[in-house]
Amino acid sequence: MTSDLHTGPLGIDAEYKEGYDARLLFPMPRQEARQAVGLEARTSWAGHDLWTGYEFSWLNTKGRPTAAALNIAVDAGSTHIVESKSMKLYLNGFAQTRFVSVDEVLHRLQGDLDGAFGTRVTLTLLNLDQLVTGMAPTKGECLDELDVEIACYQREPSLLTTAPNAEAEERVEELLVSHLFRSLCPVTAQPDWASIFVQYQGTPISREGLLAYLISYREHQAFHETTVERIYEDIWQACRPTALAVSGRFLRRGGLDINPFRTSSGKDFGRNLAIYERMARQ
Repeated sequence: MTSDLHTGPLGIDAEYKEGYDARLLFPMPRQEARQAVGLEARTSWAGHDLWTGYEFSWLNTKGRPTAAALNIAVDAGSTHIVESKSMKLYLNGFAQTRFVSVDEVLHRLQGDLDGAFGTRVTLTLLNLDQLVTGMAPTKGECLDELDVEIACYQREPSLLTTAPNAEAEERVEELLVSHLFRSLCPVTAQPDWASIFVQYQGTPISREGLLAYLISYREHQAFHETTVERIYEDIWQACRPTALAVSGRFLRRGGLDINPFRTSSGKDFGRNLAIYERMARQ
């Protein structure tokens, strides 16, 4: 599916190198990744991707390490995404590099990451205690105990329908979640686990169909960002809600997690999902 993508170090053996090197970052055009999963240019959504790096460290001028978590918020309208393994290699380069101050660390990150993503990113350094206080219980109604029969493990948007007994004029607002989501890396085929949140206004969506649809990604290969966009677009086209927000809370690999959020134009709907609160499984 994504064999034409230039994916940099992903899927290639690479040694972690000591010392800062911005050339390790590997940007990829967003549109190229979208086209690989059948998405056209961004139309009905806005949103962002929030990266969290749990293994970020640097040295002060005396050589003493500082450990922190790093949040990187990237607007969904950026021209590029960054291949995740290249981000790990880049951030690791700070671990044995001396900096005069935290401001110098942030200044270096800001310049490099703005250039890589093609937009101004928002950076936040968190001390390790803040990771505990940032955790929150799951929001919404969980679909995972529904008694559904599953026969498809490749993305199948035809499973998405409005509820069988829903009246055409009936309107609801719901926040639904599943923790059963799995997709695959498009290059290495390694599993990517996530909790998927769907908030919408409109004609009631079949919950059984939505759960079966989300489970159908189990052998689907795509990057986190385009996976959430694909889910958003399929629900938008199949169920025609008046407002929609989709958030993917992916589990970390290599000390990084990526949490894409997409919402219908205007950026206000689903604001509760846009505020990142780390889940216990993350």
